[in-house]
Amino acid sequence: MKKYILSVFFAVTALIGLATAASAQGKSPMETRYSYDDCQGSLVPYPADIHRVNAPDTLMPVYISHVGRHGSRYPASSANCIKLRDALNNASETGTITELGRDLLSLTENIIAVSTNRWGALDSLGQAEQRAIASRMFSTYPEIFRDGAVNAISSYSPRSMMSMFSFVHQLDRMDNKLTFTTSTGRINSKLMRPFDVDKDYLEFRDQKLWQPAYTEYFEAACPITAINRVLGKDYPYGDTDNARDLAITEYYVLAGLEAMQMPSQMKKYFTVEEANALWSCFNLRQYLQRTATTVSSVPADIASELVMDIITRADGALDGSNPFVADLRFGHAETVMPLVSLLRLPGCYYMTNYFDTVAQHWKDFNVVPMAANVQFIFFKAKRSGRYYVRVDLNEKPVTLIPNDERLYLPWTEARNYLMHCLPLIMQF
Repeated sequence: MKKYILSVFFAVTALIGLATAASAQGKSPMETRYSYDDCQGSLVPYPADIHRVNAPDTLMPVYISHVGRHGSRYPASSANCIKLRDALNNASETGTITELGRDLLSLTENIIAVSTNRWGALDSLGQAEQRAIASRMFSTYPEIFRDGAVNAISSYSPRSMMSMFSFVHQLDRMDNKLTFTTSTGRINSKLMRPFDVDKDYLEFRDQKLWQPAYTEYFEAACPITAINRVLGKDYPYGDTDNARDLAITEYYVLAGLEAMQMPSQMKKYFTVEEANALWSCFNLRQYLQRTATTVSSVPADIASELVMDIITRADGALDGSNPFVADLRFGHAETVMPLVSLLRLPGCYYMTNYFDTVAQHWKDFNVVPMAANVQFIFFKAKRSGRYYVRVDLNEKPVTLIPNDERLYLPWTEARNYLMHCLPLIMQF
């Protein structure tokens, strides 16, 4: 394991912090009041209210580097739906099920019927999200694409592959003089699915270094009131752990409805307090598994190869050795979360031993909605000829260097910062 993995001491410290933070602050994450839409978390569809951002007229756009998540999709697998359906059927057979539970059973069976042979597939909403992002990119920076060549890669996942093709298809519709080079498959896993191949991350995952902190929080924060309302108060859970497991399963199934173009039902089955509490558990799990934390830096460090690819291809685009006017990459939430954490983008990086504060500072619905993306837009100053870069998270400009409010940075400064974000082993 790399030397920059923090010791188990920090995990123990975190657990102590969890117990003391609530009393110190007088509240818990369950008191957050995010909307039902926000409480869909990383399953929420991509925002529709995106507006083009115009750069100063002293700068001419010359190159774009894009890293994106696949668009909205059917449930990733059948596992959660089947688990919930089986519990509801069991409640029906034992006579504990409520009328609300019968409604949820019907809904769950409908989800399974609609999703069968489509589990994890990009749906028409996901395709539309990618087309819309491509359209805005082309319309905002037409100078970049004029008679240019575009390179696009994706992970081997069909939903990422289809996201890539939806995106480049839209660019081709807008300018059929563009030339495209595309690549998909496991050859791209080091960049698009490092969580599958990085040895240090696989060790981190197998040792479950994140689990003690999560379990402590989950046991304290996960409500079972909502699952009781559908299964019935006398449902034979066996123990509280099973009840909490079914509670988070119910949350996950309901949180993904809009991504598959079904109306949200969260308000019907959860109070806003329950939705916030359940979301906070799901949110914390992603935070601990996919970002740099006091438990380990490894979940963010796996994006190092991707950062180097961004730097190298940008250098080439600016010096003429990279023939492409845009490099597009399509992966997963698990691709984007480590990247934006490693770069410490605002709202994407949070260090604490008090894990009950995470819900206020790291919010998956802001970081990785469906079709989430990071864009590095490069500009050339018309007078000086110097190159600048702006970073957009989900098409909204964000600062790159902490404590530096400039949105447009000289590439030399931005490049130096990106290099310093890498683990020491990659800086030399």
